[in-house]
This record gives sequence, C-alpha cells and structure tokens, in this order.
Amino acid sequence: MDISLHIDALAAEGRLLAEAADRAGLDAPVPTCPGWTVRDLLSHTGRVHRWAAAHVASGNGGPPVEGDLARGLSPLPQDALLLPWFREGHAALVETLTDAAPDTECFTFLAAPSPLAFWARRQYHETTVHRVDAQSALRSPADAPDPAIAADLAADGVDELLMGFLARPKSQPVADPPLTLAVRATDTGHTWTAALAPQGATMHRGEVGTADAVLAAPAAELYLVLWNRAEPRPGAFTGDRRAPRLWRESARVG
Repeated sequence: MDISLHIDALAAEGRLLAEAADRAGLDAPVPTCPGWTVRDLLSHTGRVHRWAAAHVASGNGGPPVEGDLARGLSPLPQDALLLPWFREGHAALVETLTDAAPDTECFTFLAAPSPLAFWARRQYHETTVHRVDAQSALRSPADAPDPAIAADLAADGVDELLMGFLARPKSQPVADPPLTLAVRATDTGHTWTAALAPQGATMHRGEVGTADAVLAAPAAELYLVLWNRAEPRPGAFTGDRRAPRLWRESARVG
C-alpha cells in the first residue's frame, strides 16, 4: 500500500481522535479500553506518536532514540495542556513521516517493505484504533463523526494484526482443544486462516484446509472485531461456537 495513503489517513484520524477527546473530557471512561479514561488514551497515544517520530527522525540524521523516549515515555503536561500536547505530537509525526527520505533506515519491529512503510502503516492503525476508543467515550457516540474505515485500509489493518502482531510468539492467541478460524473480508476478497492450538497459533494468508469456524464480514467490521473494539454482528461467526470467546480472551497485542 502506498506510504502517502497511510500518512494522509493518519493525519485525518488523529484530528478525529482529538475532536472526540475534547468533547468527551479527560475524565470520561473509555468503554473499549476498560480501566482507561480519555486522559490515559491521550497520554498513551501522544507518547507513541513521539516515540515513532523519534525513530523515523533518527534515520534521517536525527539524534539516536535513548532513555525514556526509547521506552515510549515522555514527560506529560498538566491536564489543561494535554490535548494541545497530543495535537502537537500528532502533527509532528505526520510532518516527520512526510519529510522522511524513502530510504530511511531505523528501528522497526514488524516485517515491512521499508522502515518508512512500517512506521506510516503502524501509526495509521495505532491512531485509528484509538480514535475508535476516543469516540466510544462520548455520551452519545452516535453523534460523533465516525467515518467508515476504508475497505482497503481496514483489510490492511487485519493483515497487520494477523500476520504481524499475532504471529509473534508472545502475542499468539491459543485454543485447547485446537481451533482453526477462517477470516473472510466479504467486500475486498481478502482471506486469512488462524490455526489456534494450546501452545500458540499459526497465521496464513488465504484459506488453508477446513476451518472449524468462519468470521465473514466487510473489512471494516473485521477490523473492529479482530482488534477487539466491537462485537460481531449476528451471523458473522459461524461454526465452532467457542471462536468469538476465545478470540476476545486470548487475542492480545503485546
């Protein structure tokens, strides 16, 4: 997927996140992140944006990423300045990615065509998922600007989750007895297979063998369900009835 598409979408999603956070207020609980408030959400995402921008900048002759920043930490402002601080960090990330050389070399942690492609993709999905979180904190979520996630970007996010995060040993969902889940994006035609076992999971692009359960839905719905931000609509899961519960309980990005 084109890097500029991820960057443009990142810019839009960050603005939507800030708008929702402003309307909800810092003390509002975030239903999609149990135990978090909007304050926690802004603090986390703002730190991630600065951490990502620092790594990209380091590959363009900037300073090395060390100390607290290397651990994804940075000083937090007082509450009155938290939202402007978030907006500043988001804008700086977008600018850093836009200005970065295509051959930038820097730290990454998932396979990608290039470091710049990795960071643009990762920060788009990081911000989109947390935009959904921020909008869940509104008293009237139906009134929030909630543009549908474009099908191609949603399928890309499902692919990053399944083939990137959940393919790593520390993040693999499990099932005992084993369960094979087929995932089908009904609008884009993308398919994946997750073979869950007691000791971990194996992820494949495409459908492999006979699945015990199937999750079939438009890509934007798959995106929210698989990132554990929404319940599947009735009928989206078919086959083994354990599948939705096992996914909710054991599919965790870490």
